[in-house]
Amino acid sequence: MDDGSAETEALIGISSEDGRSHLDARNTAAEFKVYKRRWFILFVLCLLNCSNAMAWLTFAPVADQTAQYLRVSLNLVNWLSLVYIVVAVFFSLITTWVLDTLGLRFSLIMGSWLNMLGAILRVIGMLSCIPERAIFPMVMGGQTLCAFAQPFVIFAPTKLAALWFPDHQRATANMMASMANTVGLLLANIFSPMILSYTNTLFMLLLIYAIPATIACFLATVGIRERVPPTPPSASMVTSSSEPFLQGIHCVLSLFYLQLLTNKAYVFLLVCFGSGIGVFTCFSTLLEQILCVKGYSNDFAGLCGAVAIVFGVLGAFLLGLYVDKTKKFTEVTKINMCLTSLGCSVFAVVSQLSEQKFIIGAVCAWFGFFGYSVYPIAMELGVECSYPVGEATSSGLIFVSGQIQAALYLLLLQALAKPMAESPLSVCATGTDASLSWTVPVLVMAGLCTLGTCCFVGFFHTDYRRLRAEATASPNRVTDQSTGGDTWANSTDA
Repeated sequence: MDDGSAETEALIGISSEDGRSHLDARNTAAEFKVYKRRWFILFVLCLLNCSNAMAWLTFAPVADQTAQYLRVSLNLVNWLSLVYIVVAVFFSLITTWVLDTLGLRFSLIMGSWLNMLGAILRVIGMLSCIPERAIFPMVMGGQTLCAFAQPFVIFAPTKLAALWFPDHQRATANMMASMANTVGLLLANIFSPMILSYTNTLFMLLLIYAIPATIACFLATVGIRERVPPTPPSASMVTSSSEPFLQGIHCVLSLFYLQLLTNKAYVFLLVCFGSGIGVFTCFSTLLEQILCVKGYSNDFAGLCGAVAIVFGVLGAFLLGLYVDKTKKFTEVTKINMCLTSLGCSVFAVVSQLSEQKFIIGAVCAWFGFFGYSVYPIAMELGVECSYPVGEATSSGLIFVSGQIQAALYLLLLQALAKPMAESPLSVCATGTDASLSWTVPVLVMAGLCTLGTCCFVGFFHTDYRRLRAEATASPNRVTDQSTGGDTWANSTDA
């Protein structure tokens, strides 16, 4: 069956969740198929994820300069990043319902429009005709729209991987889509200081960042035309009940009070890995402010963030390939969390030293390689230990846990940062407002990271429920329409 004829095959009885349980029996009896258009959808999601992350971290690498341009305090500049966390806490649970009920296509298109409108509103806020008192509210309004877009795209990788990719490609697809967010953070760390130093205006910075958001919106709106593929890619899509978020409160209450309270593994992953997400959010948001006090420039701080992300993407690529082959989700996650805690502890010490660029850069590379890279693996682990709960719900709740803890950690660390009587090494642009001592906050951050890791390593144990369900299903052939060949659903070398 060719790709064109498969695209026109009728879908019958699509359920409210994503149509898995009511796909035509003819599509599941003999073989599973995958389609080459899955790579286009993956590309759109990667671009959208990257663009949204660039919007999130636009101001963090140049926080002190942003405070000058917007004529606000450094704490208000931090809220341009913190608003993402606040919105995620209150909006993410709704987003999981949207993904599981209205489908991947609707979620990606909705997220792309929110992201584009937010990016454009930020640009408008910097126009010369805008009154000074309205500049910050308009920029914050645009940032808030982008924040509403984030859950739509940040929860989508596990859903996309499950709906469109066979089991031996799921971890890799999830890695690529998830790490696109990290690439966006990388680009923001590199280009925000660079563009601002060359143009000396936030308008050009925000205009450049609006371009990928607009392209992603166009591609999602025009190019994604199906909620689900005509045939499922694996046995788990046939056997999964994937309860959508609303069966009212059933998905939330059932997940939290019935399933999760009896699923200790998911509870530990929810809390402990959520703590890790919180720590990395603090690291990304506060890195420039921590380093500028010790005499390190914005360019160097941006470079450190970029190095961490580059190594994180490299690590994620290697881990995705390894886990696709071995299915050792738990072992990989535990080892990486341990090595991440070590890197965080070393960073807490060396970041308080002056003229140690090489060591700080090396520590950031270590921190990123083991920390950023484990994110998609942990999300897949969440799906495995909570199956048959929907992928958006299981990964979404972990993300919400991370955002709640990130908000608490950011508020705590900022409260612990005390003004310095004198700061002869400081190169922070806003003077005494930015001359804060971060010694205690970074030590607390390292302690929180280590505590979460110890709890996870000591108490997390799980069975891989999704893989077990697929193993009990009869082996079915997977026809890859992008190559015209056949592979097996349970093969690892296709």
